[in-house]
Amino acid sequence: MKLEITAVSLDKIRLPENPLKEHPDGQIRQIVASIRQFGFNDPVAIDENGEIVEGVGRVLAARELGMSEIPVITLLHLSEAQKKAYCIAHNKICHNSGFNLERLRSLIELLCREDDPALLEATGFAQAELDDLLAAPMEPELGGELTGSMKDAPKVICPHCGEAVYV
Repeated sequence: MKLEITAVSLDKIRLPENPLKEHPDGQIRQIVASIRQFGFNDPVAIDENGEIVEGVGRVLAARELGMSEIPVITLLHLSEAQKKAYCIAHNKICHNSGFNLERLRSLIELLCREDDPALLEATGFAQAELDDLLAAPMEPELGGELTGSMKDAPKVICPHCGEAVYV
């Protein structure tokens, strides 16, 4: 199966009647900043009727930016049930792992040296999150605890090894 990316007019793309995810204004602003900084690099998936299977936030951001068309892939090979399952999978699977905090800190520090606030804004992290990341220790000492607001950071416990991953 070969998927083709095509440009489709925004007025031909239909929002789902009941979108799976919420897209608050702040998140749309983050997507807008990302598109401005990096371009529209993640095609929206639509079905044969032009309804979004995944990518509602990107479409809302594109509208906010006044774009007339966006890149899409049309999923003709999925049943109605598969479209729903893919929508869930697309939106959930990326949340099933956390960041490598040491690597994230290293990349954020590198971006800070670029002295380009728009570049940092386009990462999707709020300034307070960046400040916490740069200030907090990465690993608690043996028997110690995380300090600062990182101790309140959400964590996921790996079902296989039981390790806590802070996200």
